[in-house]
Amino acid sequence: MPGTKLIIIGAGVMGQGLAEAIATSGNEVTLVDKTTKLAERGIKGISESMNREIEKWGLTESDKKAIMSRIYPTSDLNLSEDAEIIIEAIPDRMDVKKDLFEKVDSIARKDSVFITTTATLSISEIAAATERPRQVIGMHFLNPVTKIPVVEIVKGLKTNDDTFAKATEFAEMLSKEWITVNEYPGFVTTRVICPMLNEAMHVLMEGVASAEDIDHAMKLGFGFNVGPLTLADMMGLDVVMSWMENLLHELAEHKYNACPLLRKMVRAGRLGVKTGSGFFRYDEEGRQLGPATHPAEKEKTL
Repeated sequence: MPGTKLIIIGAGVMGQGLAEAIATSGNEVTLVDKTTKLAERGIKGISESMNREIEKWGLTESDKKAIMSRIYPTSDLNLSEDAEIIIEAIPDRMDVKKDLFEKVDSIARKDSVFITTTATLSISEIAAATERPRQVIGMHFLNPVTKIPVVEIVKGLKTNDDTFAKATEFAEMLSKEWITVNEYPGFVTTRVICPMLNEAMHVLMEGVASAEDIDHAMKLGFGFNVGPLTLADMMGLDVVMSWMENLLHELAEHKYNACPLLRKMVRAGRLGVKTGSGFFRYDEEGRQLGPATHPAEKEKTL
């Protein structure tokens, strides 16, 4: 695996985390997005993430310099022509992913392995957009990628053993524990966590307890590092809602029907840490400042 040519397509939060993790492991990686400006914005996000670690004494300036030197931003998708492993990290929309995989399939060398980072979508359906479904596999990393030690390796219906072996080798290169998942909507982590987050939102919406008390109770009662509402803010409320909608579409089970409060907050552009406000308020560094007034509470005061 060392020396393997790696390309990440998508310089958003997931792409940034993967690029940093790969570069931290001592490997070079190319980070691709639609425009060079977007790719460079991804590089800026990685730099800011490492600056926060430096402030906590988790990294040194020399560590950062070495890691950043291994990441190359670009908008040239044709650079995937020689890549051995191509990692897709774009938004979780089936039509967009299939379009990308079809395009990359026509560019990449015949023995390249394609990895999708989807949290809820069908690996087999994504793979069907290519002429190499046996070489397509899912790897569901959790954010922040550099800190969460687990990854789900998801086999599509046609994924072969060699592709699975390369995926496990890649996971181990990143020092991740991995679990094997046979394709099913939501896999393991997303399917289990979404109903819990959704129910916490219902508890808040119904006025049973405050956001702070809900999170405090779940942390103390079940040993969670963060409470469910803080976790939803960290994931991005728009991301959580898209997962819920994908699961509802695939499984037609009411438990995946997104809480009305979640829908209101997404429509209002209150998406959590990335917008500075969700169930809680956040500063520019992502530090929690206290509870935010949510739409249901606002309506009660009118």
